[in-house]
Amino acid sequence: MDLINQNTNATNIRALKANKMINTSATFWFLVAVIGQWLFAYYIAIFYGGSAIEGDFVKWTKRMIHGFIDGDYMGNAFVLLHILLAFIITFGGPIQFIPMIQKRFPLLHRINGRAYIFTAIVISLGGLYMVWSREALVGGFSGQVAISGNAILIIVFSVITIRTAIRKNFVAHRRWAFRTFLVVSGVWFFRIGFGLWIFLNNGSAPGSTQDLTGPFDMFLYWGDYLLPLLFLELYLFAKEKGSMLGKYMMSVLLFILTLLTGAGIFMAAQIFWIPNL
Repeated sequence: MDLINQNTNATNIRALKANKMINTSATFWFLVAVIGQWLFAYYIAIFYGGSAIEGDFVKWTKRMIHGFIDGDYMGNAFVLLHILLAFIITFGGPIQFIPMIQKRFPLLHRINGRAYIFTAIVISLGGLYMVWSREALVGGFSGQVAISGNAILIIVFSVITIRTAIRKNFVAHRRWAFRTFLVVSGVWFFRIGFGLWIFLNNGSAPGSTQDLTGPFDMFLYWGDYLLPLLFLELYLFAKEKGSMLGKYMMSVLLFILTLLTGAGIFMAAQIFWIPNL
């Protein structure tokens, strides 16, 4: 009997270690992602906000695929709205997943969550309008379809996230909130993905063209939201149904993804953000 108890205790200890390792790895990735997202939000506020205060919207056009176009009042209005909401959603999104805020400030969690979902839907509808009402300057038709797929998933996931919260199915709500967060972050993943590619290739970007229609560009257009979703599903499966070995393997994968995410953030900051501040 003592031997059985000892074996059971040893198994329980290993299970606890596996759970702790996968939770720690996920938390580590999230912290790195938050730093990257808030750096991106800071860039949006300083560059776009500063240019708007100065009335110099020409800077916006130079940095955006679809900037201001003379006479396109509706499209230009969507550009303004898109930038404003991009800051709100990039800064406010990570706040939703901070446990201390969820527990100590539930009202803030609910208000910020509703604002986040509303913003996600509006910015997606605006993105669809801008993509299809204007010429595909970069990315071509395939890029338009990929961006549209991202926008549609944002809208669908946002609706499901709200519905699960209303039904008080908080386990499902948390899963769908994670999915929504990742697809909403597609634009951010695109930038750090490009930064990571340059980092891995010593400053060059093979497979990328000036108009972003190269093979790597096409991969990134789809991969910037589908790959994060894939890794999330692997994580959820390993955490909820995986064996101890599976949890350890997922923990290692998360650690590698954290390093890659950090490298992508570093290069994106060096290439896209810091030079324009």
